[in-house]
Amino acid sequence: MVKYEESATPEKFSLILNFEPDSADDNPLSQSVKKLKSALSDEYKNAAPRSIYSITQVLFGSVAIEQKRGLDIVEITVESPSAYEAALIANTYADAYRELNLQYNRQQMISVKKFLDQQREEKLNELVSAEENLKTYQEEGGIIELGEQAKALIEQMTDFESKKNATKIDLTISEKSLAQYKDELAEQNPKLKDYLENLTTEPYLNSLQKQIAELQTKRDLVKVNASNRSADISKTIADYDKQITELQDKVKEKISIYRAGIFASSPEQIKQLTQKVLEEQIRYQSLSSSFNELDKIVKSYEKRFNQLPKRTIDLARLQREKTGFEKLYLLVEEKYQEALINEQSTPGNVLIIDQARIPREASKPNRKLIVLVGLVLGVSLGIGFALVKNYFDNSVKTPEDITKKNINVLAWIPKIEGINSSNKEFEFIFAKRPDSIPSEAFRALRTRIQFSKIDSHKLKTILVTSSTPREGKTTVSVNLAGSFAHANKKTIIIDCDLRKPRMHTLFEAKRFPGFTDYFFGQASYEEIVQRSKVDNLSFITAGTIPPNPSEIIGSVQMEQFLAKLKKEYDYVIIDSPPVIAVTDSEILSRLVDASILVVSANTTEIDLMEKSVELLKHEHGSFIGVLLNNFSYKSGYGSYYKYYYYYSQPNNGATHKKEKV
Repeated sequence: MVKYEESATPEKFSLILNFEPDSADDNPLSQSVKKLKSALSDEYKNAAPRSIYSITQVLFGSVAIEQKRGLDIVEITVESPSAYEAALIANTYADAYRELNLQYNRQQMISVKKFLDQQREEKLNELVSAEENLKTYQEEGGIIELGEQAKALIEQMTDFESKKNATKIDLTISEKSLAQYKDELAEQNPKLKDYLENLTTEPYLNSLQKQIAELQTKRDLVKVNASNRSADISKTIADYDKQITELQDKVKEKISIYRAGIFASSPEQIKQLTQKVLEEQIRYQSLSSSFNELDKIVKSYEKRFNQLPKRTIDLARLQREKTGFEKLYLLVEEKYQEALINEQSTPGNVLIIDQARIPREASKPNRKLIVLVGLVLGVSLGIGFALVKNYFDNSVKTPEDITKKNINVLAWIPKIEGINSSNKEFEFIFAKRPDSIPSEAFRALRTRIQFSKIDSHKLKTILVTSSTPREGKTTVSVNLAGSFAHANKKTIIIDCDLRKPRMHTLFEAKRFPGFTDYFFGQASYEEIVQRSKVDNLSFITAGTIPPNPSEIIGSVQMEQFLAKLKKEYDYVIIDSPPVIAVTDSEILSRLVDASILVVSANTTEIDLMEKSVELLKHEHGSFIGVLLNNFSYKSGYGSYYKYYYYYSQPNNGATHKKEKV
């Protein structure tokens, strides 16, 4: 669970921090950013400002707004380094869109309210002026009281004048609203706007509107002139109302026909706007007809008004103005209050279905998906790499790979754990751990060498070589010599790798003097023979490296030297260089009783092994077989499983662990 602090921090507001919008900007984006900015704590409000263009570019790249197909649903998606900020921006956008929609829907009512507010102030001033004029006239000694006939005339006349003025105000409001609706429609569909104007100015509709206005005027005249509501008067008014209703129904029917034709394939927004234009156009025409009829009536009353006695006409005019302005002001005030209510009651058509919540997990990067994909790719690549490697790998892996080539396998030596460049004791493992698995393997090798020929008593000199460097021939040579020594056989090992000698490092001895120094008369025989820490085991190092090792190896002195050693020792082990690289081993193989080729599992190429065997198998050759070194008998080769003691590098002493091999 992730916790977020309520106060803003730079990390929480990495997108909107330091934004300072222009005071003149009143667009939704600017307003949204202002609200986002207000959420910042005071500590960060005074930082260096950023421009509206800068923050707009950031938000455009971070906010995505998409309408769901086939639904009136809009989805707002925000990406931000901060979970808190992402939720805040999404909610602010939703609120700004809702407020913008509400403002758009109330725009017509706002303009009406503004117009009525201006009219209210004007009519109030006119009413106050009329009252002052009437008061002044009466105080100056004019006529104080009008006759009943004049009062009735003024009452009727001001009633129609107020209706005329109210109709004029409604007509102005309707004209403004209609112009606004038409402008909006023209932006989206100019042809439809022209088409609607032609429809609503059709003579038939105009005739219906004119008839309705005339009937309404006649009805109002009956109401005004009737001193009392008799049955005949009520019936006359009812007849007028019936006729008006019938005509209005015809207008509605005609409008419905127009609407059906227009709405057939129009988007919902166009339908709503077209509906408003049609309704407002009909209302405007109706008000225009009513205004014309009321104007006629007012003019007829003015004729009667001008026929009043000259003495009372001044007072009557002042009284008429005062009463007319009073009625008109009250009517405008009523319409203004009505506009206020309509504005507040006009709803928006945007509903926020779900508020954005602070996400608990990041959408990017999808760590679970990345881990899963990485795991699948890793396994797939691993398997693929293994298959490809296995397909192209031509190295020796098991003893069967050797026997398939009709080559004798003397033995296999398991991988000796702990061998590295800095620890030499595990290379000469026979001296350190004579009871280990590798030591047992060297004993098996010793036995098979002894019985590799019928005249085993004649097998005394043994050559150990390999196909390429780093296959373990020196390690094999030393441990093979150690196995013979442990069998109470007097054994000596010679380092004949005159190019890269390293046997002296295993015995922790000096390389000088060696057998090359003896050959050149630089040292005596007794000086070059050194005794090891293992009983019955001596060794001779390479000595000084000569410029022509092959000539020394193939010399008569070398043959005499080996003959001398055979007389003094039961077994002579010779560590020689790789047979593929130089001819030294091939030459030595003609001088010894037995030659062994060391191949390293998973390293030595089968082709190189065959080539090496071919070089060692000459007519005077002494090749007796191959030793598979570094063989991992625990790598799934089931035919090699038997009970062994697994040997690993000890920590403060040897550790033996019984495992199934």
